Amino acid sequence: MILALAGGVGGAKLANGLAHLLPPGELTIIVNTGDDFEHLGLHIAPDLDSVCYALAGRNDVARGWGLAGESWAFMDALKGLGGADWFNLGDRDLATHMLRTEGLKTQSLSAVTAHLANAMGIVHKVAPMSDQPVRSIVATDIGELPFQHYFVRHQGQPAFRGIRFEGMESARPSPAFIAALDDPSLRAIILCPSNPWLSIAPILAVPGVRERIAARTVPLVAASPFLGGQAVKGPAAKIMREIGLTPDAQGLIHHYGDLLDGLVVQTGEGAPSAEMPILETNILIPDVDSQTRLAAEVVAFAERLRHG
Repeated sequence: MILALAGGVGGAKLANGLAHLLPPGELTIIVNTGDDFEHLGLHIAPDLDSVCYALAGRNDVARGWGLAGESWAFMDALKGLGGADWFNLGDRDLATHMLRTEGLKTQSLSAVTAHLANAMGIVHKVAPMSDQPVRSIVATDIGELPFQHYFVRHQGQPAFRGIRFEGMESARPSPAFIAALDDPSLRAIILCPSNPWLSIAPILAVPGVRERIAARTVPLVAASPFLGGQAVKGPAAKIMREIGLTPDAQGLIHHYGDLLDGLVVQTGEGAPSAEMPILETNILIPDVDSQTRLAAEVVAFAERLRHG
């Protein structure tokens, strides 16, 4: 069994490759929920939706987020009435948010996510990092901003100074997360090419998770989100520079520290001085075939590390 930690569009791509590679029951995808927020009375879970839409083959590949074939009549009407139109909600996407919001009145986020994933035809386990609400708050040069205000409303432009996770002290790993960490068939943990600070850090910050992962007996491999010193998508490179780290293999090794057993980077972008096994390959994965190819290479790399 493979445990993948994911968030955002980049993470969803490799998660989708793993889903195409591995049979049902052999993959658990744990998703960041620090991005979740309440908007217009709805519970929005962008990372969970990005992963589920990708695995269901329903994501908008060209735009990079949301559903393919989306329409925007709701947003047009909302704008016409003077409503908050800074966060786009597509007409079809609204159904997901409405069902999630209604379901959360009586069920956990894990249960609601499982129901939605099943309805989308997803055969692998997709679960939130925690069923308790956690909200990422970004410290910037213009003050603290709730994650979506930093990321969407301000387009990630304010200088990143740090991040805290509101509600984390009351959070616990979701049942699926605990089950995966305890599974005797666990072969590897894979950090998908998600933003290290905005997507992976919240998952690792869930109380008890870092300690459990540090005590593991299987390899942990991270896939880099950086290409040529830039993020493949999003503000990850900008953030790394603003906190004094380089957006490359060396910066990732410094950031993840002793948790890492191996790192997957773009061909020619390894860190020769690093005392760390590195796999160099093509990390650009725009379609299902390339996503599955990279997934196979990452899993094989982890297997080599596991067997010494």
